[in-house]
Parts: sequence; structure tokens; C-alpha cells
Amino acid sequence: MSTFERYLTVWVALCIIAGIGLGHAVPSVFQAIGGLEVAKVNLPVAVLIWLMVIPMLLKIDFTALGHVGRYWRGIGITVFINWAVKPFSMALLGWLFIGWLFRPYLPETQIDSYIAGLIILAAAPCTAMVFVWSNLTKGEPHFTLSQVALNDAIMIVAFAPIVALLLGLSAITVPWDTLILSVVLYIVIPVIISQIVRRALLSDGSPVRLDGLLARIQPLSLVALLATLVLLFGFQGEQIIEQPGIIALLAVPILIQVYFNSGLAYLLNRWSGEEHCVAGPSALIGASNFFELAVAAAISLFGFNSGAALATVVGVLIEVPVMLSVVWIVNRSKDWYERAPAVSRNAAVERKA
Repeated sequence: MSTFERYLTVWVALCIIAGIGLGHAVPSVFQAIGGLEVAKVNLPVAVLIWLMVIPMLLKIDFTALGHVGRYWRGIGITVFINWAVKPFSMALLGWLFIGWLFRPYLPETQIDSYIAGLIILAAAPCTAMVFVWSNLTKGEPHFTLSQVALNDAIMIVAFAPIVALLLGLSAITVPWDTLILSVVLYIVIPVIISQIVRRALLSDGSPVRLDGLLARIQPLSLVALLATLVLLFGFQGEQIIEQPGIIALLAVPILIQVYFNSGLAYLLNRWSGEEHCVAGPSALIGASNFFELAVAAAISLFGFNSGAALATVVGVLIEVPVMLSVVWIVNRSKDWYERAPAVSRNAAVERKA
């Protein structure tokens, strides 16, 4: 892991402090930035999101979709968790904790917005950081790559309908035009641009030019993430100061869904007889989130100062420590995992083959 990735929680905490301080010191600057919108899209944030997303998508090789059938059990389980379980379990947890148990301790006007942010966060499966988690569990790299490529392809068509469905079930008005625009701006266009650039850089058959570009633009991507967080907390500062426990309360359903979904994916892979090197990344992909997209969508749909935007940022805040704990569990349980009859049986069949 890079220094930035390892200490992501620290950087987010510093952004909270810097954003709140700047928001109180120069509120007019933040209001001016917030007003730079075209068709409900904030232009500075759109640029920052592109700087975050495109470098990550440059790493994705969609030709890896040809390997999907090779790991059909792990692929099927991960797709099931990502698209049939995680968004719906998060909506349920949001309704339970934010809409009921924690309701007396949260601003009444933001309850629906917090739930919306949690739903948006869960509907965007991880694209970049999962490669780090997979490597730490000695995961099968071809499985990880093919699974991420498949998730990105599914996300283009499934993200908007799932978010709209769950927001509708939560009695939250769905701004369909803004939702579709967000998908086009922050998924479709970046995917097209990244794949055109990737193909051009790999046209000579060597990854040298692609690796060189990634090395140059990766710091810019990280700066863009931090700048976005500072802007968010500049707008959220007053609300957080008045009720500092908001972040902790929002973290509860996120933590539960991470451990629930990763555990479910891990157990289903063990039951199916999948190898541990596939089950590990499957569990991690099933639990982590594409928080850059979630933040962008929440801002586009509900605004900088919304509870939805804050809820997605809490996902960024706890991403590294929580996912590292899942990595630790996966690694420490390897012997137990491989004692499963189905795993032993399939391993024996593959050795004979």
C-alpha cells in the first residue's frame, strides 16, 4: 500500500478539521464554489471527480471479462453479494439505525438524506482499492481483475435503477434526470475516456507508457480526493460542530454491512468449494465501495451540504481500518477455510486434472 492509502483515515480526519476551519473562516468562498453549477452539476466537483476516477479506471482491462467463466463460482457469488444483497442490506440497516434507533439523535430534516447517502455508497462496488486488499490476501489476480471489470460493466446499467428503486422505497424523491446525468458523467464518460487512453498507450504491446502515465497522475488523483473532502466539510462544518456524534452514528450501519457482506461472501465461497485465493478477494470486493463515485453522485443528487454527501464521506473515513481488519480475518482463517469438505474435494479434482 502507498503511504496515502495506508493513512487514508488520517488524511480524511485532517480534511474534516481543515474543511470545518476554512468553512467558518471564508464561508463566501465555499458559497461561490457551491454556486458554480450547470444542470445541477457542480463544475469544480465534476473536475475533481474525473481526476479521481479516470486514473483508477485506466487500470481496468475489460478484456479480462474473457476469464469470467474460469472462476464461475467466485464470480457468481460476488455478483450476487454486490448487486442482490449489499444495496438492499444497507437500505435495511439505514432504515433500522438512522430512520429508527438513532433518529432522536440526528437532525430530523436530514434523516432521509443520510439514508440516501448510505444507499448510494452501497450501490457502488469498489474499483481501485480492492486490488490492494486482494494483494494483501494473496488473492488470485486474474479473478480480481475479471471481477472488477465485470462490476464496472454492470455498474453502467445497474447503478441508477438500484439507487432509484431503493430511494423510492424509502419515500425519497428520485431526481431521475440528475441521477442519469451522474451515471453518464461519472461512470460512462470516464470509462470511455480511460479505455481509449489505455488502448492508445498499450498499442506498442508494452505497459511502460501506461505505467509512466499512472505514476504521474496518481498524485493528482489523491490531491483531488482530498480537495473534494475539504469542500464537503467546509459545507458540513456547522452541522458537525452542533452534533459531533453524527459521524459515529453514520458509521454503525456501514460497519455492520461491511462485516455482514464480507462474511456472507466468504462463507458462500467456502460452501461452494472455491479456492481461498478466490474467496478472499471475493469477500473484500463484496464489502468495499467505490466511494469516489458515491461522493460524486450524492453531491449531484442532494448537494454539498446534504446528509447524503456526509454519509458517503463516512465510508471514506473508515474504509482502510475496516477493510484491513477483514484482510486480517481472511488471512488468519485460511486453514479453517481449506478444511471444508467441498474445498478439499475441488482441490483434489483440480490436482488430478
